[in-house]
Amino acid sequence: MAAIVRPSDDRMIGGVCAGLARRFGTTPNTMRVIFLVSCLLPGPQFLLYIALWILLPDERKVHRTGW
Repeated sequence: MAAIVRPSDDRMIGGVCAGLARRFGTTPNTMRVIFLVSCLLPGPQFLLYIALWILLPDERKVHRTGW
């Protein structure tokens, strides 16, 4: 199972949606739409996005360190 990383390309804000899209085999725009629609529902979506932005490693750093 591949690790989820924030890619260095196809980023809009932090690369979280692009990284999740790669992991689940969908397009980044589809993942962004899913995220935006989920924001209409009650819940901690923005906090989860920020947490993933902090916790998911950047692809550039992963390739440099070999993590």
